[in-house]
Amino acid sequence: MLNSTDIDSQDSARLDHSFFGHPRGLLTLSGLEVWERFSFLGMQAILVLYFADSVANGGLGMAQGTAASVVSAYGTLVYLTSVVGGWVADRMLGSYRAVLYGGVLIACGHYAMSVPTATMTWVGLGLIVIGTGFLKPNAATLVGGLYATDDDRRDAGFALYYMAINIGAFAGPLVSGWLGQNKGWHWGFSAAAVGMTFGVIQYVLGRSTLHRDRGPVHPLTDAERTRWAGRAVAAVLLVTAVGVLLQLLGWLTMDRAVDLITLVSVLAPIAYFAVMFRSPEVSREERGRLRPYVVLFLASVVFNLVLFSSYTTLALLAVDHVDNSIFGWHFPSSWWTSILGAIEVLLAPVIAALWVRLGNRQPHASRKIAYSLFAAGVSFLILVPATLGKSGDYRIAGLWLLGCYLFMGGGDILLETTGMSATSKLAPRHFASQTMAVWFLSLALSQGIAAQLTKLYGEIADSAYYGALGLFAVAAGIALYLALPWMRRTMHPVH
Repeated sequence: MLNSTDIDSQDSARLDHSFFGHPRGLLTLSGLEVWERFSFLGMQAILVLYFADSVANGGLGMAQGTAASVVSAYGTLVYLTSVVGGWVADRMLGSYRAVLYGGVLIACGHYAMSVPTATMTWVGLGLIVIGTGFLKPNAATLVGGLYATDDDRRDAGFALYYMAINIGAFAGPLVSGWLGQNKGWHWGFSAAAVGMTFGVIQYVLGRSTLHRDRGPVHPLTDAERTRWAGRAVAAVLLVTAVGVLLQLLGWLTMDRAVDLITLVSVLAPIAYFAVMFRSPEVSREERGRLRPYVVLFLASVVFNLVLFSSYTTLALLAVDHVDNSIFGWHFPSSWWTSILGAIEVLLAPVIAALWVRLGNRQPHASRKIAYSLFAAGVSFLILVPATLGKSGDYRIAGLWLLGCYLFMGGGDILLETTGMSATSKLAPRHFASQTMAVWFLSLALSQGIAAQLTKLYGEIADSAYYGALGLFAVAAGIALYLALPWMRRTMHPVH
């Protein structure tokens, strides 16, 4: 049952049309995401290149397959910590403060990476992992909180929010990519640090527009807070001690660390879904809506196996095998990830306007996500004829990669905007932020799987690598499309 505070907030949401017909808080959260993605994806665009570059050139000297695997494992950790960030918001901090603390940690992490030593690189990545885990699920939860549950503007609002994400995704690689590949890797990391600082400042200034964050949904008592703090400290110390010991004994190699991270990425969503399905705080009706959500979760895993290749195998393909020039002018290979962001910026408002125009006649959420899987599959299948029969130091035209990113970008808008919107509507009340964190666990699982698959990059033909993943995505889209009648029935009243 809604209390008077919930009703007042929903009435305010219906009346607030001050930002292109949407609540003004969408501007605050979109601005935050512009800078967060500027910093995160600007750094991500050059991270695999930094890992794979020689030590003499300022890199870490990893083999390409290892570098791609480590970047995927890092991405896995980023999204695994989303569960912790969601739990802390629901039980201790509330969404607003969780996002604020996450932004500060991310900024500190990028500043650490600007220091040109390998040690500070790993320290910085650790801070970014924790900070992003706090920020990402809770920022999306705040967006959902700007709208009443039955507000037809919700999907369009998430589309605009995702457009802001991709403004940052477009600008970040342009700046950090150029600095990293022309001036030095740590110059690129410094630009990311400055961008995140701007993001935190504008978020604090816009706090008053986030009128529906009322603190923790199910707050802990003081005694419970003390116990959980003690457990957290003990867990960190134990994991650190075991890790150091295993490294001294020579067992904990880079490959084994990646394998452990992949294992955790598989077990974490299984455990978390089990907790939600068995929790007495989840009603029978909410439990029924979690079942189709598992299907959407798996669809997200498949799609993001393709999407996150932009920062691993596609980044390596671009630097080694793509003609990165226009009319004789050469540009940094990392700028291809900006092209992906530009495509999504251009397509997001078109899709948002389409959903608003269609209103309650728009396709069902599961159908939109099926379309996204088809687009993901086609994006990789485009690369098959370009790379078929080629090996060694070959070159392909940039138009092949542009076509790949065009389908990938359109599919990403469909998947993420629909998925985040559906999550905010299907989430059990007592797991509001945590369910959004589970959506980000799908990204963790996809990158955990990718951490293993990318080890094959360079070991098998490029055409076989991209072709197999492309066909798998198309097959998953067909399976979801066939399940549409069941999805409509079990997701009701979500449409």
